[in-house]
Amino acid sequence: MTIGTFLDEVGSKVPAPGGGAVASVTGALSASLGRMVVAYSVGKKSLAEHQPALERAAVVLGRASEMLLQLAAEDAEAYATVNALMKLPEGDDRRKAEWDGAVEHAVNAPRAVVGACADLLRLLESLAPITNRHLRSDLAIAAILAEAGGKSGWWNVKVNLELVAEEARRVAIRNEMHRLLGEMADRRMRVEEACG
Repeated sequence: MTIGTFLDEVGSKVPAPGGGAVASVTGALSASLGRMVVAYSVGKKSLAEHQPALERAAVVLGRASEMLLQLAAEDAEAYATVNALMKLPEGDDRRKAEWDGAVEHAVNAPRAVVGACADLLRLLESLAPITNRHLRSDLAIAAILAEAGGKSGWWNVKVNLELVAEEARRVAIRNEMHRLLGEMADRRMRVEEACG
């Protein structure tokens, strides 16, 4: 799907792609932009001592972008499953049999987006002192997008968390998400300061 087609699909009156896909694609854009910063840093004489770290970062950023795009598809699939089950009567055998697993999937797909974006921000922060200074604005934008992807993913976790029956599990996931969101905000701010 081209970017234009994706934007048309997001803007149309269809349930997916929606917020989950947008969160994932935002994270993937962050990873790709970070990879560009690394590409302009690899091979520079002034950064020679950092070449092994930069080469590793390029691989990790490529994988992160692919994984986040895969999570977009998983989120859409999870939403479709829960949506289909919700249309069935509460006493329906299929709904009862598949409900818990479907809800778990609907929570875990965007939860993985939040985790991936948090990991991405850790890497971007480590790149601030060892990458091409002429791409500071790109690195800062990558950090902003990573946080935006994570925060957006949280909203899909939050809306699906209400469907989880066990309160202790809801609380544990909510606490985990708030911790990651706080870390992401701190890291994004440090990247922006380092790029400023």
